[in-house]
Amino acid sequence: MLTHLDSQGRANMVDVTEKAVTSREATAEARVRMLPATLAMIQQGGHPKGDVFAVARIAGIQAAKKTSELIPLCHPLMLTSVKVELSAEGDDSVRIVARCRLAGQTGVEMEALTAASVAALTIYDMCKAVDRGMLIEGIRLLEKLGGKSGHFVAGEA
Repeated sequence: MLTHLDSQGRANMVDVTEKAVTSREATAEARVRMLPATLAMIQQGGHPKGDVFAVARIAGIQAAKKTSELIPLCHPLMLTSVKVELSAEGDDSVRIVARCRLAGQTGVEMEALTAASVAALTIYDMCKAVDRGMLIEGIRLLEKLGGKSGHFVAGEA
């Protein structure tokens, strides 16, 4: 059942008024593939715009906090924790892992996915002058804890 549609098929925000406040957490990931020279520049701190990973981390955190402004039917949430980790994988890829937590009435999957996505877009934005062929891929939910639907781990669904 699609919860964002009413009985007439119209979009609506889900009413969570009667849902219990529980601890909720979601983890999402994204990858940015690039030329090895681009990743080497990032790792060596040689980018003229500054620390690419630091800027992308902050962008991801900010994006998680603004998810309800970007995704029309998302509830505004009081996040209690947002962590965005970036790491080089091999010589041509950056892996981004975003984790969001709160005690609330609805999940934080969209916030984690938004954080990972915007961090990836920020890497692209900062590095596009030297590598327009970068590829953003693999944006997905890795894990969700809490709420009525319980525990989800990617690959087990």
